[in-house]
Amino acid sequence: MVSYYKHHLFMCINERADGSQCCAQCNAQASRDFLKKRTKELGIAGQGGVRINTAGCLDRCSEGPVAVVYPDNVWYTYVDKEDLEEILQSHLIKGEPVERLRLADPV
Repeated sequence: MVSYYKHHLFMCINERADGSQCCAQCNAQASRDFLKKRTKELGIAGQGGVRINTAGCLDRCSEGPVAVVYPDNVWYTYVDKEDLEEILQSHLIKGEPVERLRLADPV
């Protein structure tokens, strides 16, 4: 069975009202908007390609900002647009996860 999307990337943009660590404090919404724009510019957004989605809390706040790629089940953290571009080019286009940005699998 072929998946509707080749890769589905969920980006946490959760904001915690109590001020505790969260992805929103790391400009996660702007990061999500950047990747969404780039996938459209590259013509890889949509069916058979890549979908960039907003996610609520992914429950890995201390490791954030956090994103996860399915169906590969690869979790990432990132710092800036250069990191996001590397995830886009290497993983979402070439299918090669970016090990330096990869989060360890939860135990």
